[in-house]
Amino acid sequence: MTKAAFLTDATLCIGCKACEVACKEWNEVPDDGMIWTGFSYDNTQMLGASTWRHVMFLEQPAVAGPQQVDMENPFRWIFLSDVCKHCGNAGCLEACPTGAIVRTDVGSVLVQSDVCNGCGYCVVSCPFGVVDKRHPDGRAFKCTFCYDRQSAGMIPACAKACPTQSIRFGELDELREASVARVAELQGRGYTDAQVYDPLETSVGGTHAMFVILGQPDAYNLPPAPEVPTIYLKSAWTSALVSALVLVAIVCGAFLF
Repeated sequence: MTKAAFLTDATLCIGCKACEVACKEWNEVPDDGMIWTGFSYDNTQMLGASTWRHVMFLEQPAVAGPQQVDMENPFRWIFLSDVCKHCGNAGCLEACPTGAIVRTDVGSVLVQSDVCNGCGYCVVSCPFGVVDKRHPDGRAFKCTFCYDRQSAGMIPACAKACPTQSIRFGELDELREASVARVAELQGRGYTDAQVYDPLETSVGGTHAMFVILGQPDAYNLPPAPEVPTIYLKSAWTSALVSALVLVAIVCGAFLF
C-alpha cells in the first residue's frame, strides 16, 4: 500500500469540531471529563488518551492578509484540528519495550492496546506530547489513523466528516506537493506568514500529518524543531564511558600511590 497522510489546513477550518465527534464515535473513545474550562469555546484543551483529534481556537493579530483592512478589529480567529503526527522516525515506537507500537503498511504509527503494558516510556519519548495514558486503565492511547477503516478501503473518520475539506487524506508525497501549492496560493493572496509544518530537517524525519498554518508553529503547540530523544544516546553513552574511565583511573591511582 502507498504511504498515507493527513494535510490539515488551518485557513479552511471553521472550528465545528465535527472531526472530534467523528473520531470519538468511530473509535468509541470515552469522554474527556465534560469539564467547562472557560477557555474560549474549547473544552477539550489538548490531545490526550481520550482526545485523538483536537480543534484549537486561536485569536491572533492580523499581521497579513485581507483581515488587515478592518483596523477597528485587527485580529483574526484561527482554528486548527490537531492530531498525532505519525512521525517518520517515531520516538514512541523506538522507546516501546513490548512491541506494542508498530509501523503499519500505510506508514502510520499504531499503538496495540492489547499488547501495551502501561510502562509510559512512549509518553515521555513523544516530541509532540501526543501519547497519553488513560487513567485508571493505565495503557497508552492515541490516534490510530483509522487503520481499520483504511484496511477496509475507507478514509479516516475525521477526514470523512470535515465539511470544508480542511482535513485532507491521501498519498504522502501528493499531499506534500499540495501543501506547497496551497502556501504559494495563500502568500499570493497576501497571507505572507503562511507556511507548511512538516519537520523534514529534524530527526523526526517528517510527519504523516502535515499542517498549513498562519504564523509561527509554537502558537499551535507545534515545536519548531522537534527531535527524537534517541539522538542524544550517543552523547549520553560517551559521557558515561568517560566518567567510568575517570573513576577507574582514580581507583587505580589510589592503589598505586
